[in-house]
Amino acid sequence: MEFNEYQEKANRTLYGNEQVLTNCALGLAGEAGQLIYLIKDYTFKGKELDRDKMIHEMGDVLWYLSQIAQWADIPFDEVAKNNIETLNKRYPDGYSPAK
Repeated sequence: MEFNEYQEKANRTLYGNEQVLTNCALGLAGEAGQLIYLIKDYTFKGKELDRDKMIHEMGDVLWYLSQIAQWADIPFDEVAKNNIETLNKRYPDGYSPAK
């Protein structure tokens, strides 16, 4: 699935038209926190890393990111493309801890 296609399909589930940006920003923080707790529990509490829960939480993060971009009239493909361009500039030969 292309990022813009995802953004369009995800947008049909967006509720409300007032303070959407604030709602999405707060939702993003909350969902990122839930993903972080899964990783923290795995790293420090010896719990199993639940792949299905991780996929679910990452999907929620993706949804909020796509809707923030939608609100700002930014195609989600553009976000992804720009990020890859930034990474290519930052690490033209790929990442190496020796550099």
